[in-house]
Amino acid sequence: MTTTPPVNKLGLSKADYNGSPSTLCNGCGHYAIANVIINTAYELSLDPTRIAKISGIGCSSKSPAYFLGQSHSINGLHGRMPSLATGATTVNRNLVTIGVSGDGDTGSIGLGQFKHLLRRNVDMVYLIENNGVYGLTKGQLSATADLGQKIRHGGLNETPPLDLCLEAIIAGCGFVARSFAGDPKQLQTLLKAAFSHRGTAVLNILSPCVTFNNGPDSTKSYVWGKEHGLPLHELDFIPLDHDEIRADYQPGDIREVALHDGSVVRLKKIGQEYDPADRMAAIRLLEEERAGQTFTTGLLYVNEERRTLVEQAQLMDLPLVQLPDERLRPSQDALDMINAQFM
Repeated sequence: MTTTPPVNKLGLSKADYNGSPSTLCNGCGHYAIANVIINTAYELSLDPTRIAKISGIGCSSKSPAYFLGQSHSINGLHGRMPSLATGATTVNRNLVTIGVSGDGDTGSIGLGQFKHLLRRNVDMVYLIENNGVYGLTKGQLSATADLGQKIRHGGLNETPPLDLCLEAIIAGCGFVARSFAGDPKQLQTLLKAAFSHRGTAVLNILSPCVTFNNGPDSTKSYVWGKEHGLPLHELDFIPLDHDEIRADYQPGDIREVALHDGSVVRLKKIGQEYDPADRMAAIRLLEEERAGQTFTTGLLYVNEERRTLVEQAQLMDLPLVQLPDERLRPSQDALDMINAQFM
């Protein structure tokens, strides 16, 4: 007996959100992230034909091929994904945009573009698949590699790593989270919240490279991530149209964060008191973490008050890409009038 696969509110099955077969190494964290993206888009009933996937160069930037095969996709130059995302979201504000980058693509050649994208608050989800190496070019050290780390092809790292979450918060990003490819439940909740945020939502995801950087002494390995991971809170995402809000937390232990579209992220305290709306607390946490050999995961910082680039530019509701030529180009009479002012 053939059973019909379940469908979401759009009438789509989870298979409708798949991509091409993966060519990543077996066990690669990037493939685990791709599966989380598929599950999230399916459960949120996102229209795959309204999603734009944008990436640069690297193993991480190959991964958009492995999810959302019906979506628009641009694989651009190394470190230039933010420019492509800025252009795509400006001309078509109706797109749901996912930028996929790596620690090299974002933290090295693309660092300047990353910081300016955050300043402008481009409306998109920005995923950093962080493994500490350039896996596509055989394992050289990246800008997030551990101080003192030694790998076969990269030698000894004698420079301190960049903390891309700290860089994002300092640049003014309004949604900064960190997770682990080995914790798909937490990652999926954070990704759902990121889609509901207005503006740039950065998720820095520890995504182990099983070929070049998965030793037990590496902070980018599966073993280290599982042993040293320290969740800030238990997470629950409640979409706007949810019929029943779960109430399985003890009173006083919950911090609710309302997102722009009316969805809510519930944060259940595990240990320390932590307010993700406190920017200085987030910076302090990340600075203290440097010496503590811990890997804090969860929603680090959120601010729903910033205006997006489209709002700052006061663009009309109709996407620019849908404007007819007569509204995009001034008439000959209008040009003559302007030119006459300078004669």
